[in-house]
Amino acid sequence: MPVVLRFFSVLPLWLLHALGAALGWAAFCASARYRQRFCAHAALAGYSFGAVRAAVAHAGRMVAELPRLWLGAPLPCRLEGAACVERAYAAGRGIVYLTPHQGCFELSAQAAARRWSAAHGPITVLYRPARQAWLARLMATARNRPGMLAVPTTLVGVRQMLLALRRGEAVGLLPDQVPPAGQGHWAPFFGRDAYTMTLAVRLARQTGAAIVLARCERLAWGRGFVTHFEPLAAPLASPLEAAVLQINQAMEQLIRQCPGQYLWGYARYKPPRAEAASPAEPGA
Repeated sequence: MPVVLRFFSVLPLWLLHALGAALGWAAFCASARYRQRFCAHAALAGYSFGAVRAAVAHAGRMVAELPRLWLGAPLPCRLEGAACVERAYAAGRGIVYLTPHQGCFELSAQAAARRWSAAHGPITVLYRPARQAWLARLMATARNRPGMLAVPTTLVGVRQMLLALRRGEAVGLLPDQVPPAGQGHWAPFFGRDAYTMTLAVRLARQTGAAIVLARCERLAWGRGFVTHFEPLAAPLASPLEAAVLQINQAMEQLIRQCPGQYLWGYARYKPPRAEAASPAEPGA
């Protein structure tokens, strides 16, 4: 499998995206469960299938571009809204980047690392190790790109994120990812309660780090990407529950800026899985 991935890592982006679009539609047509979840989640947000049908192909493009992201040459990515990142770094208390499952979300951290890691240190991101040994080794290596440090979703990994923020560095999270039981709070997301991580709020509160919202938009015909940065609209609310809802609302706002590239088929409303390990939450 690594040989196959390396082959795809050298293909031009337009070809990967063409293959990925076909893959996305094949998966959509083959799985009734996926189709139902995709349409139901889009409808919750007020979108008809026709309004977000582009997201079917974009889900496949996300998969097809992974070999380039992990093993290939850096992908072209323009940055918009970089001034808010500069201000956050200047404050010296670190940055918590929050990115939804939208567009090429892994590239948002890579692009920020290329721009700022030399001056401000690496971006630390959480990842869940794969069950297959070969894939776990590949992901551990591939996600440690220049200017990035990938840490596992364990208490040790969270402590590394806290240390990074206290050094004035940045960390990256997907706050619309369902956390394990005991590591989240039920809060509305597009009008339906979803189990939502509290980690982003706890990290920001314990370190005083700035929260920066980021979304990486995929351009047409393999022309690259553009990552948009913006600050959280208001300071985090004081009660934890209110702050978690605030994060969900910020993710909704990002998704509505480009709904055709959100992963509507992601099982956002599933119950949290049980986890025997220590909870990956600081101050829990």
